[in-house]
Amino acid sequence: MQAVVTKEYGHMQLMEVPKPEPKPGEILVKVMYTTVNRTDIGFQRGTPYIVRLFSGLTKPKIPIHGSEFAGVVEAVGSGVANFKVGDRVCGWSDENRFGAHAEYMVVAANSPVALIPTNMTFEQAAPMLEGAHYAWNNIKAAKVAAGQNVLINGATGAIGSAAVQLVKHLGARVTAVCAAPHIDLVKSLGADVVVDYTKEDFSQLNDTFHFVFDAVGKSTFGRCRQILKPKGIYISTEFGPYVQNPFLALITPLFGGKKLLFPIPTINQEDAQFFARLAGENQYHPVIDRTYRLEQIADAFAYVETRQKIGNVLVKI
Repeated sequence: MQAVVTKEYGHMQLMEVPKPEPKPGEILVKVMYTTVNRTDIGFQRGTPYIVRLFSGLTKPKIPIHGSEFAGVVEAVGSGVANFKVGDRVCGWSDENRFGAHAEYMVVAANSPVALIPTNMTFEQAAPMLEGAHYAWNNIKAAKVAAGQNVLINGATGAIGSAAVQLVKHLGARVTAVCAAPHIDLVKSLGADVVVDYTKEDFSQLNDTFHFVFDAVGKSTFGRCRQILKPKGIYISTEFGPYVQNPFLALITPLFGGKKLLFPIPTINQEDAQFFARLAGENQYHPVIDRTYRLEQIADAFAYVETRQKIGNVLVKI
C-alpha cells in the first residue's frame, strides 16, 4: 500500500509499505479521506521540542502519521463485535498509533471510532473528531451551561468552528471572533454576535463572559480578565507567552475568582459516537477549507502551517 512515511523529522516521503493486518480486537480500515492538523504538524516536525518526549528524541517512533480518518472496514480481528466488514467509519488515532496518512490503517475496535451517519459522505466525516474533541474537552472543563455568555476567539479554525456549534448545542449565547470575510460562515454555525478582530479588539468589549475560549492561542489571561465575569474562566489552546498558561492554571483557581484552566484533552469511543450523533441530527458539521491528493500532502502541511486555514484541511487517499 502507499503511505506517507517520516523517517526523519520534517522529511516525508510517499512510498510503498506492507499492508497491515488486524490483530484480535482490531479493525482494518481502507482510508478514503484523512486530514492534516496541528497535531500532525507537531509530531511530523518534532516541534515544539517538548513533543519529542512523546514522539522520539532523535527520530519519530511512529513513521506514518495522521490522526483523523474516514473509510470502510475491510477486515476485523477476532473478538470484534461492534464493527463488521463494509461499515463506513470515521475515527481518531492518537499519538500512540497514528497511521491515517496511508491507504490502510489498523485501529482498536474500542478506540474513538464511530459509524458515519447516513447523511454524511466520507469527505464530510473525516474531520469530525479533531477540532470537536479539543473543543469539547475545554467546554466541559469550563462547565458551560444553557444561558451562559461565551466568547470564542478563532471561530473559523477546526477547534473554534466546532466550539461555536457545541456551545450552541448546550444552549449558551455565543460571541465569536473572526475576520470580516468569514462573518457569514460563523453566523451560519450559530454565533449570536460576531466580532471582526481586524476592526475591534474583543478584549475591550463592553460585555462580560462566563467563559472566554481562545481557540487559536493568540490572546492571554491578562488581556481577557476584564471581560470575564467575577468567577469567569479563560482557556487557551496554547501554552501562552513564556509557557505561562500551565503555571496560571495551578495558581489562579486558588483565589476563588477569575481563573485560567489548562485541561489535558482526552477522547474515547463514547465521544466519537456523540459527535457522530450530533452530525447525524444536523446539529454539528465540520467546516472544510480545501482538499489535497495524497501525493500533495506536503502542500497540505505547508498550508496548515500558515495558520490561515478555515476549518479543516483534507487529504483524499
